[in-house]
Amino acid sequence: MENSDQLIEKMKLQNIKPKPSWHFTAKTIFFWVIFLFSVLLGAFAFSVVLFSIQQIEFDLLTHMSHSYFELVMGLAPLFWIISLIIFLIIAMVGIKNSKKGYKFSYSKLVVLSSSFSILIGTLFFIGGGAQWLEHAFSVRVGIYESVQEKKVKMWTKPDEGYLSGTIMTVNDESLELKDFNNHTWLIDIGQAKVSQAVLLEEKEIIKIIGENISNHNFRADDIKPWGGQAGKRRNLLKDK
Repeated sequence: MENSDQLIEKMKLQNIKPKPSWHFTAKTIFFWVIFLFSVLLGAFAFSVVLFSIQQIEFDLLTHMSHSYFELVMGLAPLFWIISLIIFLIIAMVGIKNSKKGYKFSYSKLVVLSSSFSILIGTLFFIGGGAQWLEHAFSVRVGIYESVQEKKVKMWTKPDEGYLSGTIMTVNDESLELKDFNNHTWLIDIGQAKVSQAVLLEEKEIIKIIGENISNHNFRADDIKPWGGQAGKRRNLLKDK
């Protein structure tokens, strides 16, 4: 008896039935869908990580008491970093279990999954999607602390010389500022160094490095744009 006949006979004895071809096709499609879906979610997570990095102003380290590590961790979106790692792992599992997944080593799977997520995530970030996604997530998930909320905490420490908020009125020597806690401040800007990206006008959101002179009186040494881009209002926090 030939080997093929022996195999068929053994399958009959053990009541083993061959699986139809559609089963393997469906399995392949299923794992590819998992791969693509995980890569997409990983891309969204990566875009938010990029957004948080954009918010870190490393040139201000010379002014701030925070160390490099403290500054990064203060704004680090740990939820999205962990999500990115999880989705990349799921994407690797998805492609590894596909029809020809055995041909890929784990190092190649890491490069492949990461490359797709980084590319799509970067494009999503450039298109402004990361900020929208993060804001929408923070609105709908009450326990989530957004990058912007962390940033507000870092820049609402007047006793340490850091203040931020919305300009209410302004003249050559001073401006009136409402901080994110709805407290009104009189800011002396006579000797302040104003960034070229700042528009000193009503409703502009700014951040200030200086000194708390007295109760709700602050002297500005440096004035920076809240979002780092001139002419773009950062009103997302107001909408919350």
